[in-house]
Amino acid sequence: MVKRQAGVTEAQIAVHWKEEDYFPPSAKFIGQANAADPGILERFSEEHFPECFKEYADLLTWDKYWHTTLDTSNAPFWKWFVGGRLNACYNCVDRHLAKNRNKAAFIWVPEPEEEEDRVITYQELYVQVNEFAALLRDFCGLKTGDRVTFHMPMLPELSVSMLACARLGIIHSQVFGGFSGQACGDRIIDSGSHVLVTMDAYYRNGSLIDHKAKADEAVARAESEGVHVDKVLIWRRYPQQYSSPTPLVEDRDFIVNDLLKDYTGKRIAPVSMPAEAPLFLMYTSGTTASPKGCQHSTGGYLAYVAGTSKYYQDIHPEDTYWCLADIGWITGHSYIVYGPLALCATSVMYEGVPTYPDAGRPWRVAERLDVNIFHTAPTTIRMLRKAGPGEPAKYNYHFKHMTTVGEPIEPEVWRWYYAAVGKGEAVIVDTWWQTENGGFLGSTLPALHPMKPGSCGPGVLGIYPIVYDEKGNEVEAGSGTAGNICIRNPWPGIFQTIWGDPDRFVEIYFAKYCKNRESKNWQDWPYLAGDGAMQAADGYLRILGRVDDVINVAGHRLGTKELESACLTVEEVVEAAAVPVLDEIRGRAVEIYVALQPSVDPSDEIQQKVTAAIEKTIGKIARPKNVWIVPDMPKTRSGKIMRRVLAGISNFTDPGDTMTLANSEIVEDVRQHVQSEKIARGDAPKELTDEEREELAKFGQES
Repeated sequence: MVKRQAGVTEAQIAVHWKEEDYFPPSAKFIGQANAADPGILERFSEEHFPECFKEYADLLTWDKYWHTTLDTSNAPFWKWFVGGRLNACYNCVDRHLAKNRNKAAFIWVPEPEEEEDRVITYQELYVQVNEFAALLRDFCGLKTGDRVTFHMPMLPELSVSMLACARLGIIHSQVFGGFSGQACGDRIIDSGSHVLVTMDAYYRNGSLIDHKAKADEAVARAESEGVHVDKVLIWRRYPQQYSSPTPLVEDRDFIVNDLLKDYTGKRIAPVSMPAEAPLFLMYTSGTTASPKGCQHSTGGYLAYVAGTSKYYQDIHPEDTYWCLADIGWITGHSYIVYGPLALCATSVMYEGVPTYPDAGRPWRVAERLDVNIFHTAPTTIRMLRKAGPGEPAKYNYHFKHMTTVGEPIEPEVWRWYYAAVGKGEAVIVDTWWQTENGGFLGSTLPALHPMKPGSCGPGVLGIYPIVYDEKGNEVEAGSGTAGNICIRNPWPGIFQTIWGDPDRFVEIYFAKYCKNRESKNWQDWPYLAGDGAMQAADGYLRILGRVDDVINVAGHRLGTKELESACLTVEEVVEAAAVPVLDEIRGRAVEIYVALQPSVDPSDEIQQKVTAAIEKTIGKIARPKNVWIVPDMPKTRSGKIMRRVLAGISNFTDPGDTMTLANSEIVEDVRQHVQSEKIARGDAPKELTDEEREELAKFGQES
């Protein structure tokens, strides 16, 4: 396992990947692509940095043009488009009305299949945003620079609320709806917000979930730390009825749908904001310490998501675009709301679980709405592959473009996505980036670069990646050696700081490879992503996952993603998780958890096939101590496998909080199966030291 102190990480990860074959984009896609001219690569080359990003910024409407594209005077707190002024809401809504007021901005699909979609045109979005902005200003007394916390599920009212804040220059902080009330309260405390916007209920897996109860928990948690929430604004899932059994608190809780009657027809002029003014906070969990409030700017961020939406998502005005993510994560902010709306796209939103009521649901939606751009995460792709590998073939939809985002996608899963979901027609962009980055950092430019399973591609336009070893030496492309991936230059979408903790911002992301702390030259401040990576001779990057998620077996540092990808080459396996287990001989060993195709029964033969696949792909050093076949993996509400829970089970340690898991009931089933088997074999571990417990607790946490 990795030891990480004061921003120092061990980056020497053993790599045994084989390079995959290229898949070229189709002539049909190239012929219509927004970025089909190879000249764009030259325009964004390093010799034209930073002025190349004017091309992104010019996609926006500015109240006042900027005088300095990149200000490095307070490195590494970069400022983009300094002197410029604009409003994010105006750019996403108002400016489209003259020509496209009756075009659909959002098509919202509720989870219950019998309920009708809600189509919200740009004109209707304009009206709703203005009325809610008037409510925030006049009823709540909020003003430019204040913070508001949202704890909302996937309903259009979340986008309305975000855009209303942006219209007023209020900083919004959305907390993923699946998080607990306590997690929401912690983010209220950190941001110092005094208004919470939430919802009474929402659907998940066919059940109407009480969400209002979490608001009470969040307010109580904030109050315990001296932060008082003055008002809780509650949107109703069904506008005419309250769907939560949790009662309202008098003089604190207010139903938005009722309050809005007093603001019918209100119009609020968009506040012209400096380009470097904060637009929102997005909290990301770390492997240690408290969540980090990533502060994103208005001008730089909006320019970056507009540009990457145009060139990498290839969104045209006539497209119907569906990002099957949650707005509670940065992907939803950038590529459901701000990026697509800046381009006047039609963006599909879905309320619930992709596999409800069955694994054909996404493809029925795609067929019915004629979706032609599809964007989701490897976790969802694996889920759909597991639950219904033959479902896509049943439906007459056709994607021109598909995205994968959030973590590296295993080559076997990529091939299913390409062949089954994309029907061999769609290009795939396998994007690499993080909450802190605002938008894509690594990806193929879909019309100009061939695809390669397992590799995200080169740095995107205007991004200059480099892989460093622990001593700060560059790891050469094509060397077959992994290291820490860094970005040598700033870019407009990069977050400005950690809210309230600028020192932590510098130490985590820049201190390790900084060449001169006094320098104002951006070239002295490489950005440390915290991911392991290797670069092939063709410049394509293969992301190996968090440097923290490495298993050290007898001095050989093995990346979890590589181990899991090897497991997925076994036909019967649809999900895999690799975790460390204490071993008296090797210090640490690998244990593998796998879930199988629905029609396949567990067997010793499958366990042996998984072991053989790892030995063949990586080597005998990676041979797992045990392969556990489980009915399901413990997952977050966003579908991520929680390796730390499995590591706790394997090592007989506390698996940590499981209340926020989507399927917490599976934990006890897996624990009983694994631990009883280990005890029967005499394989229960010795008592762990405090250091070992701390190390295992850090493994597999979200970063």
